[in-house]
Amino acid sequence: MCGVNGFFNAHTTIPVQNVIAQMNAAIDHRGPDAGDAWLDENIGLVLGHQRLAIQDLSPAGAQPMHSACGRYVLAFNGEIYNHLQLREQLMIEGHAPAWRGHSDTETMLACFVAWGIEKTLQAMVGMFAIVLWDRQQKVLTLARDRMGEKPLYWGWQGQSLYFSSELKGLKAHPSFKTDINRDAITLLLRHNCIPAPYSIYQGIEKLRPGHWVQLPLSDIQQAKTAQSKAYWRFNDIVEAGLADPFTGSPEQAVDALESALMQSIGGQMQSDVPLGAFLSGGIDSSTVVALMQAQSSRPVKTFTIGFDDAGYNEATHAKAIAKHIGTEHTEMYMRPEDALAVIPKLSSIYCEPFSDSSQIPTFLVNQLAHQHVTVALSGDGGDELFGGYNRYLMAQQVWSKSRKLPRPMRQLAAVSLTALSPKSWDTLVNTLSPVIPKRLNLRTPGDKAHKLAGVLNIDSEQAFYQNLTSHWQDPAQLVIGAQEPATLISDSSCWPTTDSFQHAMMAMDAQTYMTDDILVKVDRAAMANSLETRVPMLDHRIAELAWRMPLDYKIRNGEGKWLLKQVLYRHVPRELIERPKMGFGIPLHDWLRGSLRDWAEALLDRNLLQQQGYFNPAPIRKIWNEHLSGVFNHQHQLWDILMFQAWLETQ
Repeated sequence: MCGVNGFFNAHTTIPVQNVIAQMNAAIDHRGPDAGDAWLDENIGLVLGHQRLAIQDLSPAGAQPMHSACGRYVLAFNGEIYNHLQLREQLMIEGHAPAWRGHSDTETMLACFVAWGIEKTLQAMVGMFAIVLWDRQQKVLTLARDRMGEKPLYWGWQGQSLYFSSELKGLKAHPSFKTDINRDAITLLLRHNCIPAPYSIYQGIEKLRPGHWVQLPLSDIQQAKTAQSKAYWRFNDIVEAGLADPFTGSPEQAVDALESALMQSIGGQMQSDVPLGAFLSGGIDSSTVVALMQAQSSRPVKTFTIGFDDAGYNEATHAKAIAKHIGTEHTEMYMRPEDALAVIPKLSSIYCEPFSDSSQIPTFLVNQLAHQHVTVALSGDGGDELFGGYNRYLMAQQVWSKSRKLPRPMRQLAAVSLTALSPKSWDTLVNTLSPVIPKRLNLRTPGDKAHKLAGVLNIDSEQAFYQNLTSHWQDPAQLVIGAQEPATLISDSSCWPTTDSFQHAMMAMDAQTYMTDDILVKVDRAAMANSLETRVPMLDHRIAELAWRMPLDYKIRNGEGKWLLKQVLYRHVPRELIERPKMGFGIPLHDWLRGSLRDWAEALLDRNLLQQQGYFNPAPIRKIWNEHLSGVFNHQHQLWDILMFQAWLETQ
């Protein structure tokens, strides 16, 4: 795991060695073990690299690295898990160079020489952001892994090209312009993140997952019009999997998934430094840890964050699972003052506005893990691939039934649901809780009732999904001088052809929420602590297998992630696992009314909002006052605004 940086300008007069040193220093948390740079003086290209040494800790693994033939120079962030198999294939073909070390970077360069770039990208199993310079053809290639685990920003400003793992690397360049993209703010308010390919700065974009772009720097005009293209498409594996479904029995499906997960997890346990895993006590992380321990000769180091608020605390479950599996377990209980200490760091950690509030416990569990290991495996990806989110069940229970009702009946139901405030719903449900089945998730019932009311008047699946996944429903009305850009969600042509609405939502979640929110959250929180995270469920071979599995193997009898649970039950008793899904949330609504109130009030001040000129103050002040009253819970909408405001203060 590392960080990459660089820029190009054929006519630059700045001291490039000083500049790339500043850019590298801005992202040295991604790679504190070493930093270096390389300059092609003939064309004006500079590559920078910060190294977190994981494989081949010797200088033979240092970057930027040159191919044995001297044609290519590579700066790379990530891990290639099958690089030893690729080396073996090169040797069989007679294309292996005289190896200088055992790093995956050297393997990748040899593959580029032997097979070309696209074939190599398709052959690699791993996570990566790649900057590759072809000295012979004068072409710069940028590429990103299939699922989007590793970030890569890039773009042109005038005659200069910039690229980096994080925006803070670009900001360290003295000529970089930080003009804010107001349209991107609307996306933040809708999705609590800025989805690829957009970024908060004008002219800079995120390279899309599974994409690569080639820039012929000897012809600047051609390079400036170059478009990225896909070497792997998620929609293709969705449609191919549904066209060639798994036909074995449920037991055979469990066997196939367990075998694939064992292979992926085993490959991702390769490391020359201490390795562990996050363990929340949920299905996904418990499965990863159980299969890690099954392949390890010593106890796996596991890490959990707990909360004093029982409504958010899964640490006790994680501890019980760790004891059963036999891991070396470490836990930390998070207090409001811990969150307060993290909040001032968030705008620096995420380098553009990002407002998934679980970023706070995510940072803290990474901070905890870093005290013991350098690499940690995560269970992310299970919900999107195996049907774990509540909205998939809602599609079955609500959409399929409500769409058959006349609109007047749906409108009446929506009015009935909103007749009580969220606070009143909470009080009512708490009163009835002794007679409500424990398997139901009773957390924030009032918010769920009002959210349900919001989707009853919707007539299309796409609109239903967008409503469920949006914080602000009309963000362009809130951001002054902005128009909301199209995204994969809003552009119906980007949706795959599927056999069900649930599968359509899962496919879109994997390409949007997982990539632009979950993976961003985990990468930045980990890298801020100089910790490498790996996500074995996002091995593209797991994704391809998951999409061959029938929907009934994922969501069965109102139960999500059925297939994944069957794998886990082979290693962990069912009674340690079966409980309502909790997620990784925090009691933010209470904190905003309590310990965070003064901080939030200062950022939401009407005069400040008017002076800055980005937001219409009236609707923001309205929901803030409603939230303070306790009648409504607007934590998500408020956190979107607060994270932008906090980020803006650092600009």
